[in-house]
Amino acid sequence: MKEIKRQILTGERSLFMGSDLYIEDTIFGDGESPLKEARDISLKNCSFKWKYPLWYCKNIKVDNSILFEMARAGIWYTENITMTNTVMQAPKNFRRAKNVVIENVDFSNAAETLWACDNVKIKNVTARGDYFAMNSSNLSLDNFTLVGNYAFDGVKNMTVENSKMLTKDAFWNSENVTVVNSTISGEYLGWNSKNLTFVNCTIESLQGLCYIDNLVMKNCKLINTTLAFEYSTVDAEIDGKVDSVLNPSGGRIKADKIDELILEKDKIDPSKTKIICKNN
Repeated sequence: MKEIKRQILTGERSLFMGSDLYIEDTIFGDGESPLKEARDISLKNCSFKWKYPLWYCKNIKVDNSILFEMARAGIWYTENITMTNTVMQAPKNFRRAKNVVIENVDFSNAAETLWACDNVKIKNVTARGDYFAMNSSNLSLDNFTLVGNYAFDGVKNMTVENSKMLTKDAFWNSENVTVVNSTISGEYLGWNSKNLTFVNCTIESLQGLCYIDNLVMKNCKLINTTLAFEYSTVDAEIDGKVDSVLNPSGGRIKADKIDELILEKDKIDPSKTKIICKNN
């Protein structure tokens, strides 16, 4: 394996089609696509300061590095990439990538990041930005913190554990998603999704959890959550009260109390939903 250390590399495609390289303490300055079509590359303590650094690459390891703001759209069409202990300032990263591992990474500008990716594992990651992980599939997230709206639109086959998310319109159009031991705050949660499950979660959402085919909730808290479950088929066990429920399509809702239950016979069949309240 060839070693490159303490270099400043500039110019377009400075290491184009590089292979079997160990790169350390190196700065990639002005110049697009420095490692385009690279193979079997390990990078440590490196900095990327310009656009498209890792396109069409395979078998990449990035550790303890920085992608500055202008390294935007940095990792597209890449397979088998592991990124650890890294600061990601650049937006629009990880697009149509496969077999991605991201651990101990800070995405300070995660706008339009992780789109249409497959087989993704995320652990100990913080992200800030809208439209995170749109249309991606086969994701596993643990200890993930997100501040940004419209997250996980169109995702399929995802598990989320031990996470905190401040995100409006999250999980729209999603399918086969399970969220465990997490906190979510955001309006219009989960609309138009299928097979959406929450276990031991705390949720705050105006008009959330609506238009869902097969919503399952186990031991969840709904705090300041109003007009929930509209046109959803639901199996929900709520710890505590629900502020208001509007026109569920069917299923079962169990809670200590529902402050306002709205069942409009001209819009739904109330007999298809079983309501169980301890304190009503």
